[in-house]
Amino acid sequence: MIFQPARDVVLLHGLWMPGLVMRPLASRLEARGYRTHVFDYAGRVRPLEVHADRLMRFAREAAGGAPVQFVGHSLGGLVVLAALARPQPPAVASVVLLGTPALGCMAGRRLAGAAPGRWMLGESHPLWQEGRICRWDRRAPLGVIAGMRPSIGLGRMLGRLPGANDGVVRVEETEIDGMDDRIVLPVGHTELIFSARVETQTAHFLAHGRFNHDD
Repeated sequence: MIFQPARDVVLLHGLWMPGLVMRPLASRLEARGYRTHVFDYAGRVRPLEVHADRLMRFAREAAGGAPVQFVGHSLGGLVVLAALARPQPPAVASVVLLGTPALGCMAGRRLAGAAPGRWMLGESHPLWQEGRICRWDRRAPLGVIAGMRPSIGLGRMLGRLPGANDGVVRVEETEIDGMDDRIVLPVGHTELIFSARVETQTAHFLAHGRFNHDD
């Protein structure tokens, strides 16, 4: 299959963050010729299905029904996956996920161990549970960027996370059956949306359907 990139890119932020945090990454992609659209949503106050339905409408309107490319950070990646699993999803050219805990999140489960933590997670609480199954079976390429610098993050505040991780999400939690490519970079969880190296790899995937592993 010949990869066909798309001009329109929809970006999604993670839990507890406003859409504004995606503007630096959006601006860098705009400098490369893409037309970007930031999807803002209240991650903790609505169920995943509500965000997914809104994203479907947003993506269609943003691109006028043409194929779009998605870039989702953390929970934003789960919203993308949920939207594309709905009946009659928007046309998609490719997807890049940044630190998305597709298989659940140990740090989130630890946070949910106390009432204040469950309140902080809100409606996103079920998404971090262990035993989630995630499979990609669409023809459009899916790329995953995972971080591996646990210097600062939710996981460090709640105890050390086992294995390689970005301070919040473990690399093994980003595994998606059927994904086309994955690359692990030395950045923390929040750094994933500000790092120039992450942006370079994201742009490479949007253009070619694969990461540049020679970088």
